[in-house]
Amino acid sequence: MLDDIDDGARVGVWTTIGIIALLLFGLIGGLGIRQLHKSAAAQAPAPAVAADEALIDGPLTGELAGTLFFAVGSAELPAEAAAEITKAQAAATAAAGKKLVLSGFHDASGDPAKNAELAKNRAKAVRAALVAAGVDAARIGLRKPESTTGDGTADQARRVEIRLVD
Repeated sequence: MLDDIDDGARVGVWTTIGIIALLLFGLIGGLGIRQLHKSAAAQAPAPAVAADEALIDGPLTGELAGTLFFAVGSAELPAEAAAEITKAQAAATAAAGKKLVLSGFHDASGDPAKNAELAKNRAKAVRAALVAAGVDAARIGLRKPESTTGDGTADQARRVEIRLVD
């Protein structure tokens, strides 16, 4: 077939065949690399969320073991925290099979993201105090911060509840 055409046409045909071959090899190689990348990503372990950052997203349940009320804009433990921490630690000791869940609350005024972060930091401060009091950190969970609905006192919006759950 190529014997019937002149040298210029023959060069053009071979050039076209070469370009098509390069495109096919590039396509097949690209698909192979993509597949290798996907399989490597699937085998790579997912980044673990730090245990202190994991939040429970569920209904507010369990027996109330203590409530701490915080100052406006502060995650520092209040002066009366020691009594509530002691009460919660005693409840945790008495109910060895249960866990403590800390629920931070905030009001709906201001920036919701900042309020939620403040509520989470308050719950972390309570957790640190409970661990310092002798409660095993593995028995303490943090619940996703929740906004109060506006009914109740301003103090109710700045609280952390400690609940015993199964």
